[in-house]
Formats: sequence, C-alpha cells, structure tokens
Amino acid sequence: MPDVDITPLVYAGVSGDEPAAAILEPLPVSEAPAAVNAAARPRRRDARRALPAFLRNPAALIGALILAALVGAALLAPWLYPDDPLDLVGRPLLWPGARAAFPLGTDSLGRDVAAGLFHGARITLLVAASATAISLALGIVVGAVAGYFGGRLDDWLVKLIEIFQTIPGFILLIVLVAIAEPHLCIIIVAIGLISWPSVARLVRAEFRSLREKEFVMAARGLGYGHGRIIFREILPNALPPVIVLTSVMIASAILSESALSFLGLGDPNAVSWGSMIGAGREMLRTAWYLSAIPGLAIVVTVLALNLVGDGLNDALNPRVAAER
Repeated sequence: MPDVDITPLVYAGVSGDEPAAAILEPLPVSEAPAAVNAAARPRRRDARRALPAFLRNPAALIGALILAALVGAALLAPWLYPDDPLDLVGRPLLWPGARAAFPLGTDSLGRDVAAGLFHGARITLLVAASATAISLALGIVVGAVAGYFGGRLDDWLVKLIEIFQTIPGFILLIVLVAIAEPHLCIIIVAIGLISWPSVARLVRAEFRSLREKEFVMAARGLGYGHGRIIFREILPNALPPVIVLTSVMIASAILSESALSFLGLGDPNAVSWGSMIGAGREMLRTAWYLSAIPGLAIVVTVLALNLVGDGLNDALNPRVAAER
C-alpha cells in the first residue's frame, strides 16, 4: 500500500459482503477529490439524461414551444407595437377583425387590444419570473441552512416557515400591496415573499436526505467549508425537484399578479393581462372579447407551464426514468 496522508480520512464505499477492514482503508489524498466527484456523479448523470427524455415527451415539447412563442411575443412587442399600449388609437369597442389595423379590436377607450396583449405579456412574464427568482433565492437559502445544520437552527427556521404557511397567501399578498404603493417592484417582492416557504420545505427535505451521503462525508473529510459543501456538493444534487417546482411557481405567480390587477391593485402605469381582464369585466355582456382574449392568454400560459412541469418531473424523477 503506498504512503498516504491519513489526516483527512476519506472512506471508500464498499458493498455489504466486503470485510469490515476495507471500510477503514483511507484513500490517497490525490484520489480523494475524484472520490467525491464519483460519489456525486450518479444523480448528475441522471440530470444529463433528462434532456433526451424531456425531448421525447410530446406534451412537454408542446408546452415548451408555447412558452417560447409567448417569450418571443413579449420580446417583439416594442418592435411590433412601438407606441404606448395605453394610447387611444381608434374608435372604441371595435370588435376583432372589424378593421385590419386592429386585428383584436379596441377597448372601451379606443386602446388597441393586440398592443395591450403583447405588452401585457412582457409585464406578466417579467413579474412572474422575477417573483419566482426571489422565492427560489429565499427558499433555497433557508431550506439549505435548515436541512444541512439541523438542531435548534432547523427548529427555528421550520417555525418561521410554518408561520408564513399558516397565513393565507393571497390575503397576505393583498395586505402587502395595499400597504405599499401599487408598483411593479412592490408586486414582485410581495409575490416572492408569499411563495418561498414551499421551496424551503422541499430543499430542506432534500438536504436532510443528502447530508449523510458518502460524497458529503468525503467532502467533510477533505476539510471543505460549509459553504462549499452546501452550494457545490449538495445543492446540485438537490436541484431536480426544485426545477420541477419552479414551473408551478411561475404559473402561480402569473395567476397572483393577474388577480391583483383584476382587483385594481396592479400598477396603473403598466398593462398586464390581469388589468385587461379587470378593465373589460363591466362589459362582459356587450364586449366579452375584452376579457376573453387576455383570459385565454393566461390559460394557455399556465397550461404550457404545467405541461413543461410534468415533462420535467417525468425526465428528472429517478423512478420514472428507471421504468423507462
């Protein structure tokens, strides 16, 4: 056996039929980082196999194409409709197809519905993506710290999570937005603050199941700091279920923003799909298209996100992958 430095004891994984002495045999220091990577490799290799599995799912592909089209429409809005979507550009209450200049008609004030739909996609998707990013950041940090360290810190953080979950989310959202000025930044932060507990609970559960794995024990034996172990060793292996949850959170954020705008708590200087529905609710009998068109856009977007989420779950779920 070659001379080795046994200061960092890194134990090799062995099968149950190997002698007990083999468990105590330290790996050479030069081979220890490779052992850490080898122990972490199986789940990461499964993640790399997820893309082909996702591409073989027709429903997931349809959802991804719909989302790509929506993002493209949002990006092209300033070029297709360079004017302010709140400008009065035509005769009020023109039905869709009545004039070529307004393919989706005009609202009760003479604003172009198509311009509002394209620019509303920008606002709706921006709010949903930004709020989800805030939720993920808060949830991952809280869940990772609670699941990794455990003990009293875990108990305190779990109590914090439970406090947020006992308060009805949408009621808390309305209170936060009503107290502050209805602005896009306030709405984004408020949606992010009510959505992070579900991420924290999921990440905490993943960290609790992974913190005693062989590659984590090897990293500790090598003297890695807590930050490196949390963010570079455990977190990449805990991400697949978080990625699946992200699609659901984006859909929930879209619905939350639309509900706020429908109730008149949205940013009055920005056009969103929810504000368009709210503006047309008084004319549902005479001009139902004013609410139906943005409502259909929300339904299609949420459906596409659900299809993508189901496809990611099938691709990243090890049980489903094993069955395939």
